[in-house]
Amino acid sequence: MDIQLPFVAIEGNIGAGKTTLARMLSNELDMHLILEQFTDNPFLPLFYKNPERYAFPVELFFMSERHKQLQEHFIQPTLFQKATISDYFFYKTLLFAKQNLVEEEYMLFRRLFNTLNTSFPIPDLLIYLHRPIAQLQKNIKNRGRQFETEISDTYLERIGHAYLDYFRTETRFPIIVLNIEKLDFIANEQHYSLIKDILNKPHQPGITHLSLI
Repeated sequence: MDIQLPFVAIEGNIGAGKTTLARMLSNELDMHLILEQFTDNPFLPLFYKNPERYAFPVELFFMSERHKQLQEHFIQPTLFQKATISDYFFYKTLLFAKQNLVEEEYMLFRRLFNTLNTSFPIPDLLIYLHRPIAQLQKNIKNRGRQFETEISDTYLERIGHAYLDYFRTETRFPIIVLNIEKLDFIANEQHYSLIKDILNKPHQPGITHLSLI
């Protein structure tokens, strides 16, 4: 399968499976893989326990680390010799910040974000993995990260709505909102192939909702 998309981003709510899918596609299709290093954020466990106090440093750390990682990748022309797949899109930085910061902090954060966001290419395709909240919570529980036990259904709902609200306004590149409630792309090879085929089909800019089964 010859991928004609230079840059693919896999997105989704917490526990949607975006990192797993990005790894699988990268391994099979020989795509350069970019994975978010969220476990390096020293403020994350503190944020889930006390979000009001630690929201700004946790979001600032995420933004600086994502910017550093993407900049190191995209400023090296030799890496464009093969396609890139990432388990995040830099704009998620702003979506999470808007949910977690008070208005004054968010206004400052947005100014910093707009300055940093000028140097990266937009995705040629973004696939958003959509799961019901119950499935997200089950996946979060199964992966056993202690600091994630504080994540509430309400918080996951807010993040999901933030993504979808943004997608409705984005017209620069194709966005596939993929309903994977009934898909098991890890254990079911046919389900995985259905998702993989998305990368080899033409898509119009803007949002498209898709259910494969």
